[in-house]
Amino acid sequence: MTEIEHWSALTGPELASIAARDPVALLPVAAVEQHGPHLPLNTDGVIGDGIVTAAGQCLRDRGEALELLILPAMTVGASLEHTGFAGTVSLTAEQAIAQIHAIGTGVAAAGIRRLVLFNSHGGNKAVLDLAALRLRADFGLLVVKANYFRFAPPADALPAEELAHGLHGGALETSMMLHLAPAAVRRDALADHESLGALRARTGATLGPEGDAGFAWMAEDLNPAGVTGNAAAADAETGARLVEAFGVRLAEIIVETACFDLREFGGRGAR
Repeated sequence: MTEIEHWSALTGPELASIAARDPVALLPVAAVEQHGPHLPLNTDGVIGDGIVTAAGQCLRDRGEALELLILPAMTVGASLEHTGFAGTVSLTAEQAIAQIHAIGTGVAAAGIRRLVLFNSHGGNKAVLDLAALRLRADFGLLVVKANYFRFAPPADALPAEELAHGLHGGALETSMMLHLAPAAVRRDALADHESLGALRARTGATLGPEGDAGFAWMAEDLNPAGVTGNAAAADAETGARLVEAFGVRLAEIIVETACFDLREFGGRGAR
């Protein structure tokens, strides 16, 4: 049976009791940043919460025998690439790393050994990598880094070009928002915002904003609107499929984190 608790709703003694049973703690990490004229500033947080909810339902439906503690979401992340647009609120990379480390310090102090960092904003990936390594080195925690945008979507959900180049506010994010928070989507502003990456790829260039060799970019470098991808092609049905698929993958990650034999580590945290 799956037991899911929200960290901040527990008392100290309740949390200590759960910690003694070797649960998994999950920290959602998002951002408050511009998503063009059609999506709200909290888009990454809404999507992250929706996927976490879907993962929890998947765990319950499967009857997985584990305990999951969901930490309060870190809603402001590292969004330097979007600071050229109104509404973006960003931590520096150093601040974001420090905040994740501080939260992880509290997790370790409670006696918890397993932590999943679940990220719904691409700009957070580098800081998650560094913060996770520090937490491993300092406390011997098992720290798992899960970025939903690296999860495989259903094979026929979106065209390959859109998946490759619709990096921000395109059909993928807009579809999920149409499913999770339809009233928040400004439908009259939906449009196709072509990315510099897509334009370069069509000329045969292999150097783009992402890939095996990518250049650093600000959002306005890829499109003047700060959005890349065809938001006009989004629909709620696709969004529901995406959220479900990403939730299933996150559930699998949580299960594997719970089952991970810490004795496989030869050093810190091996028990």
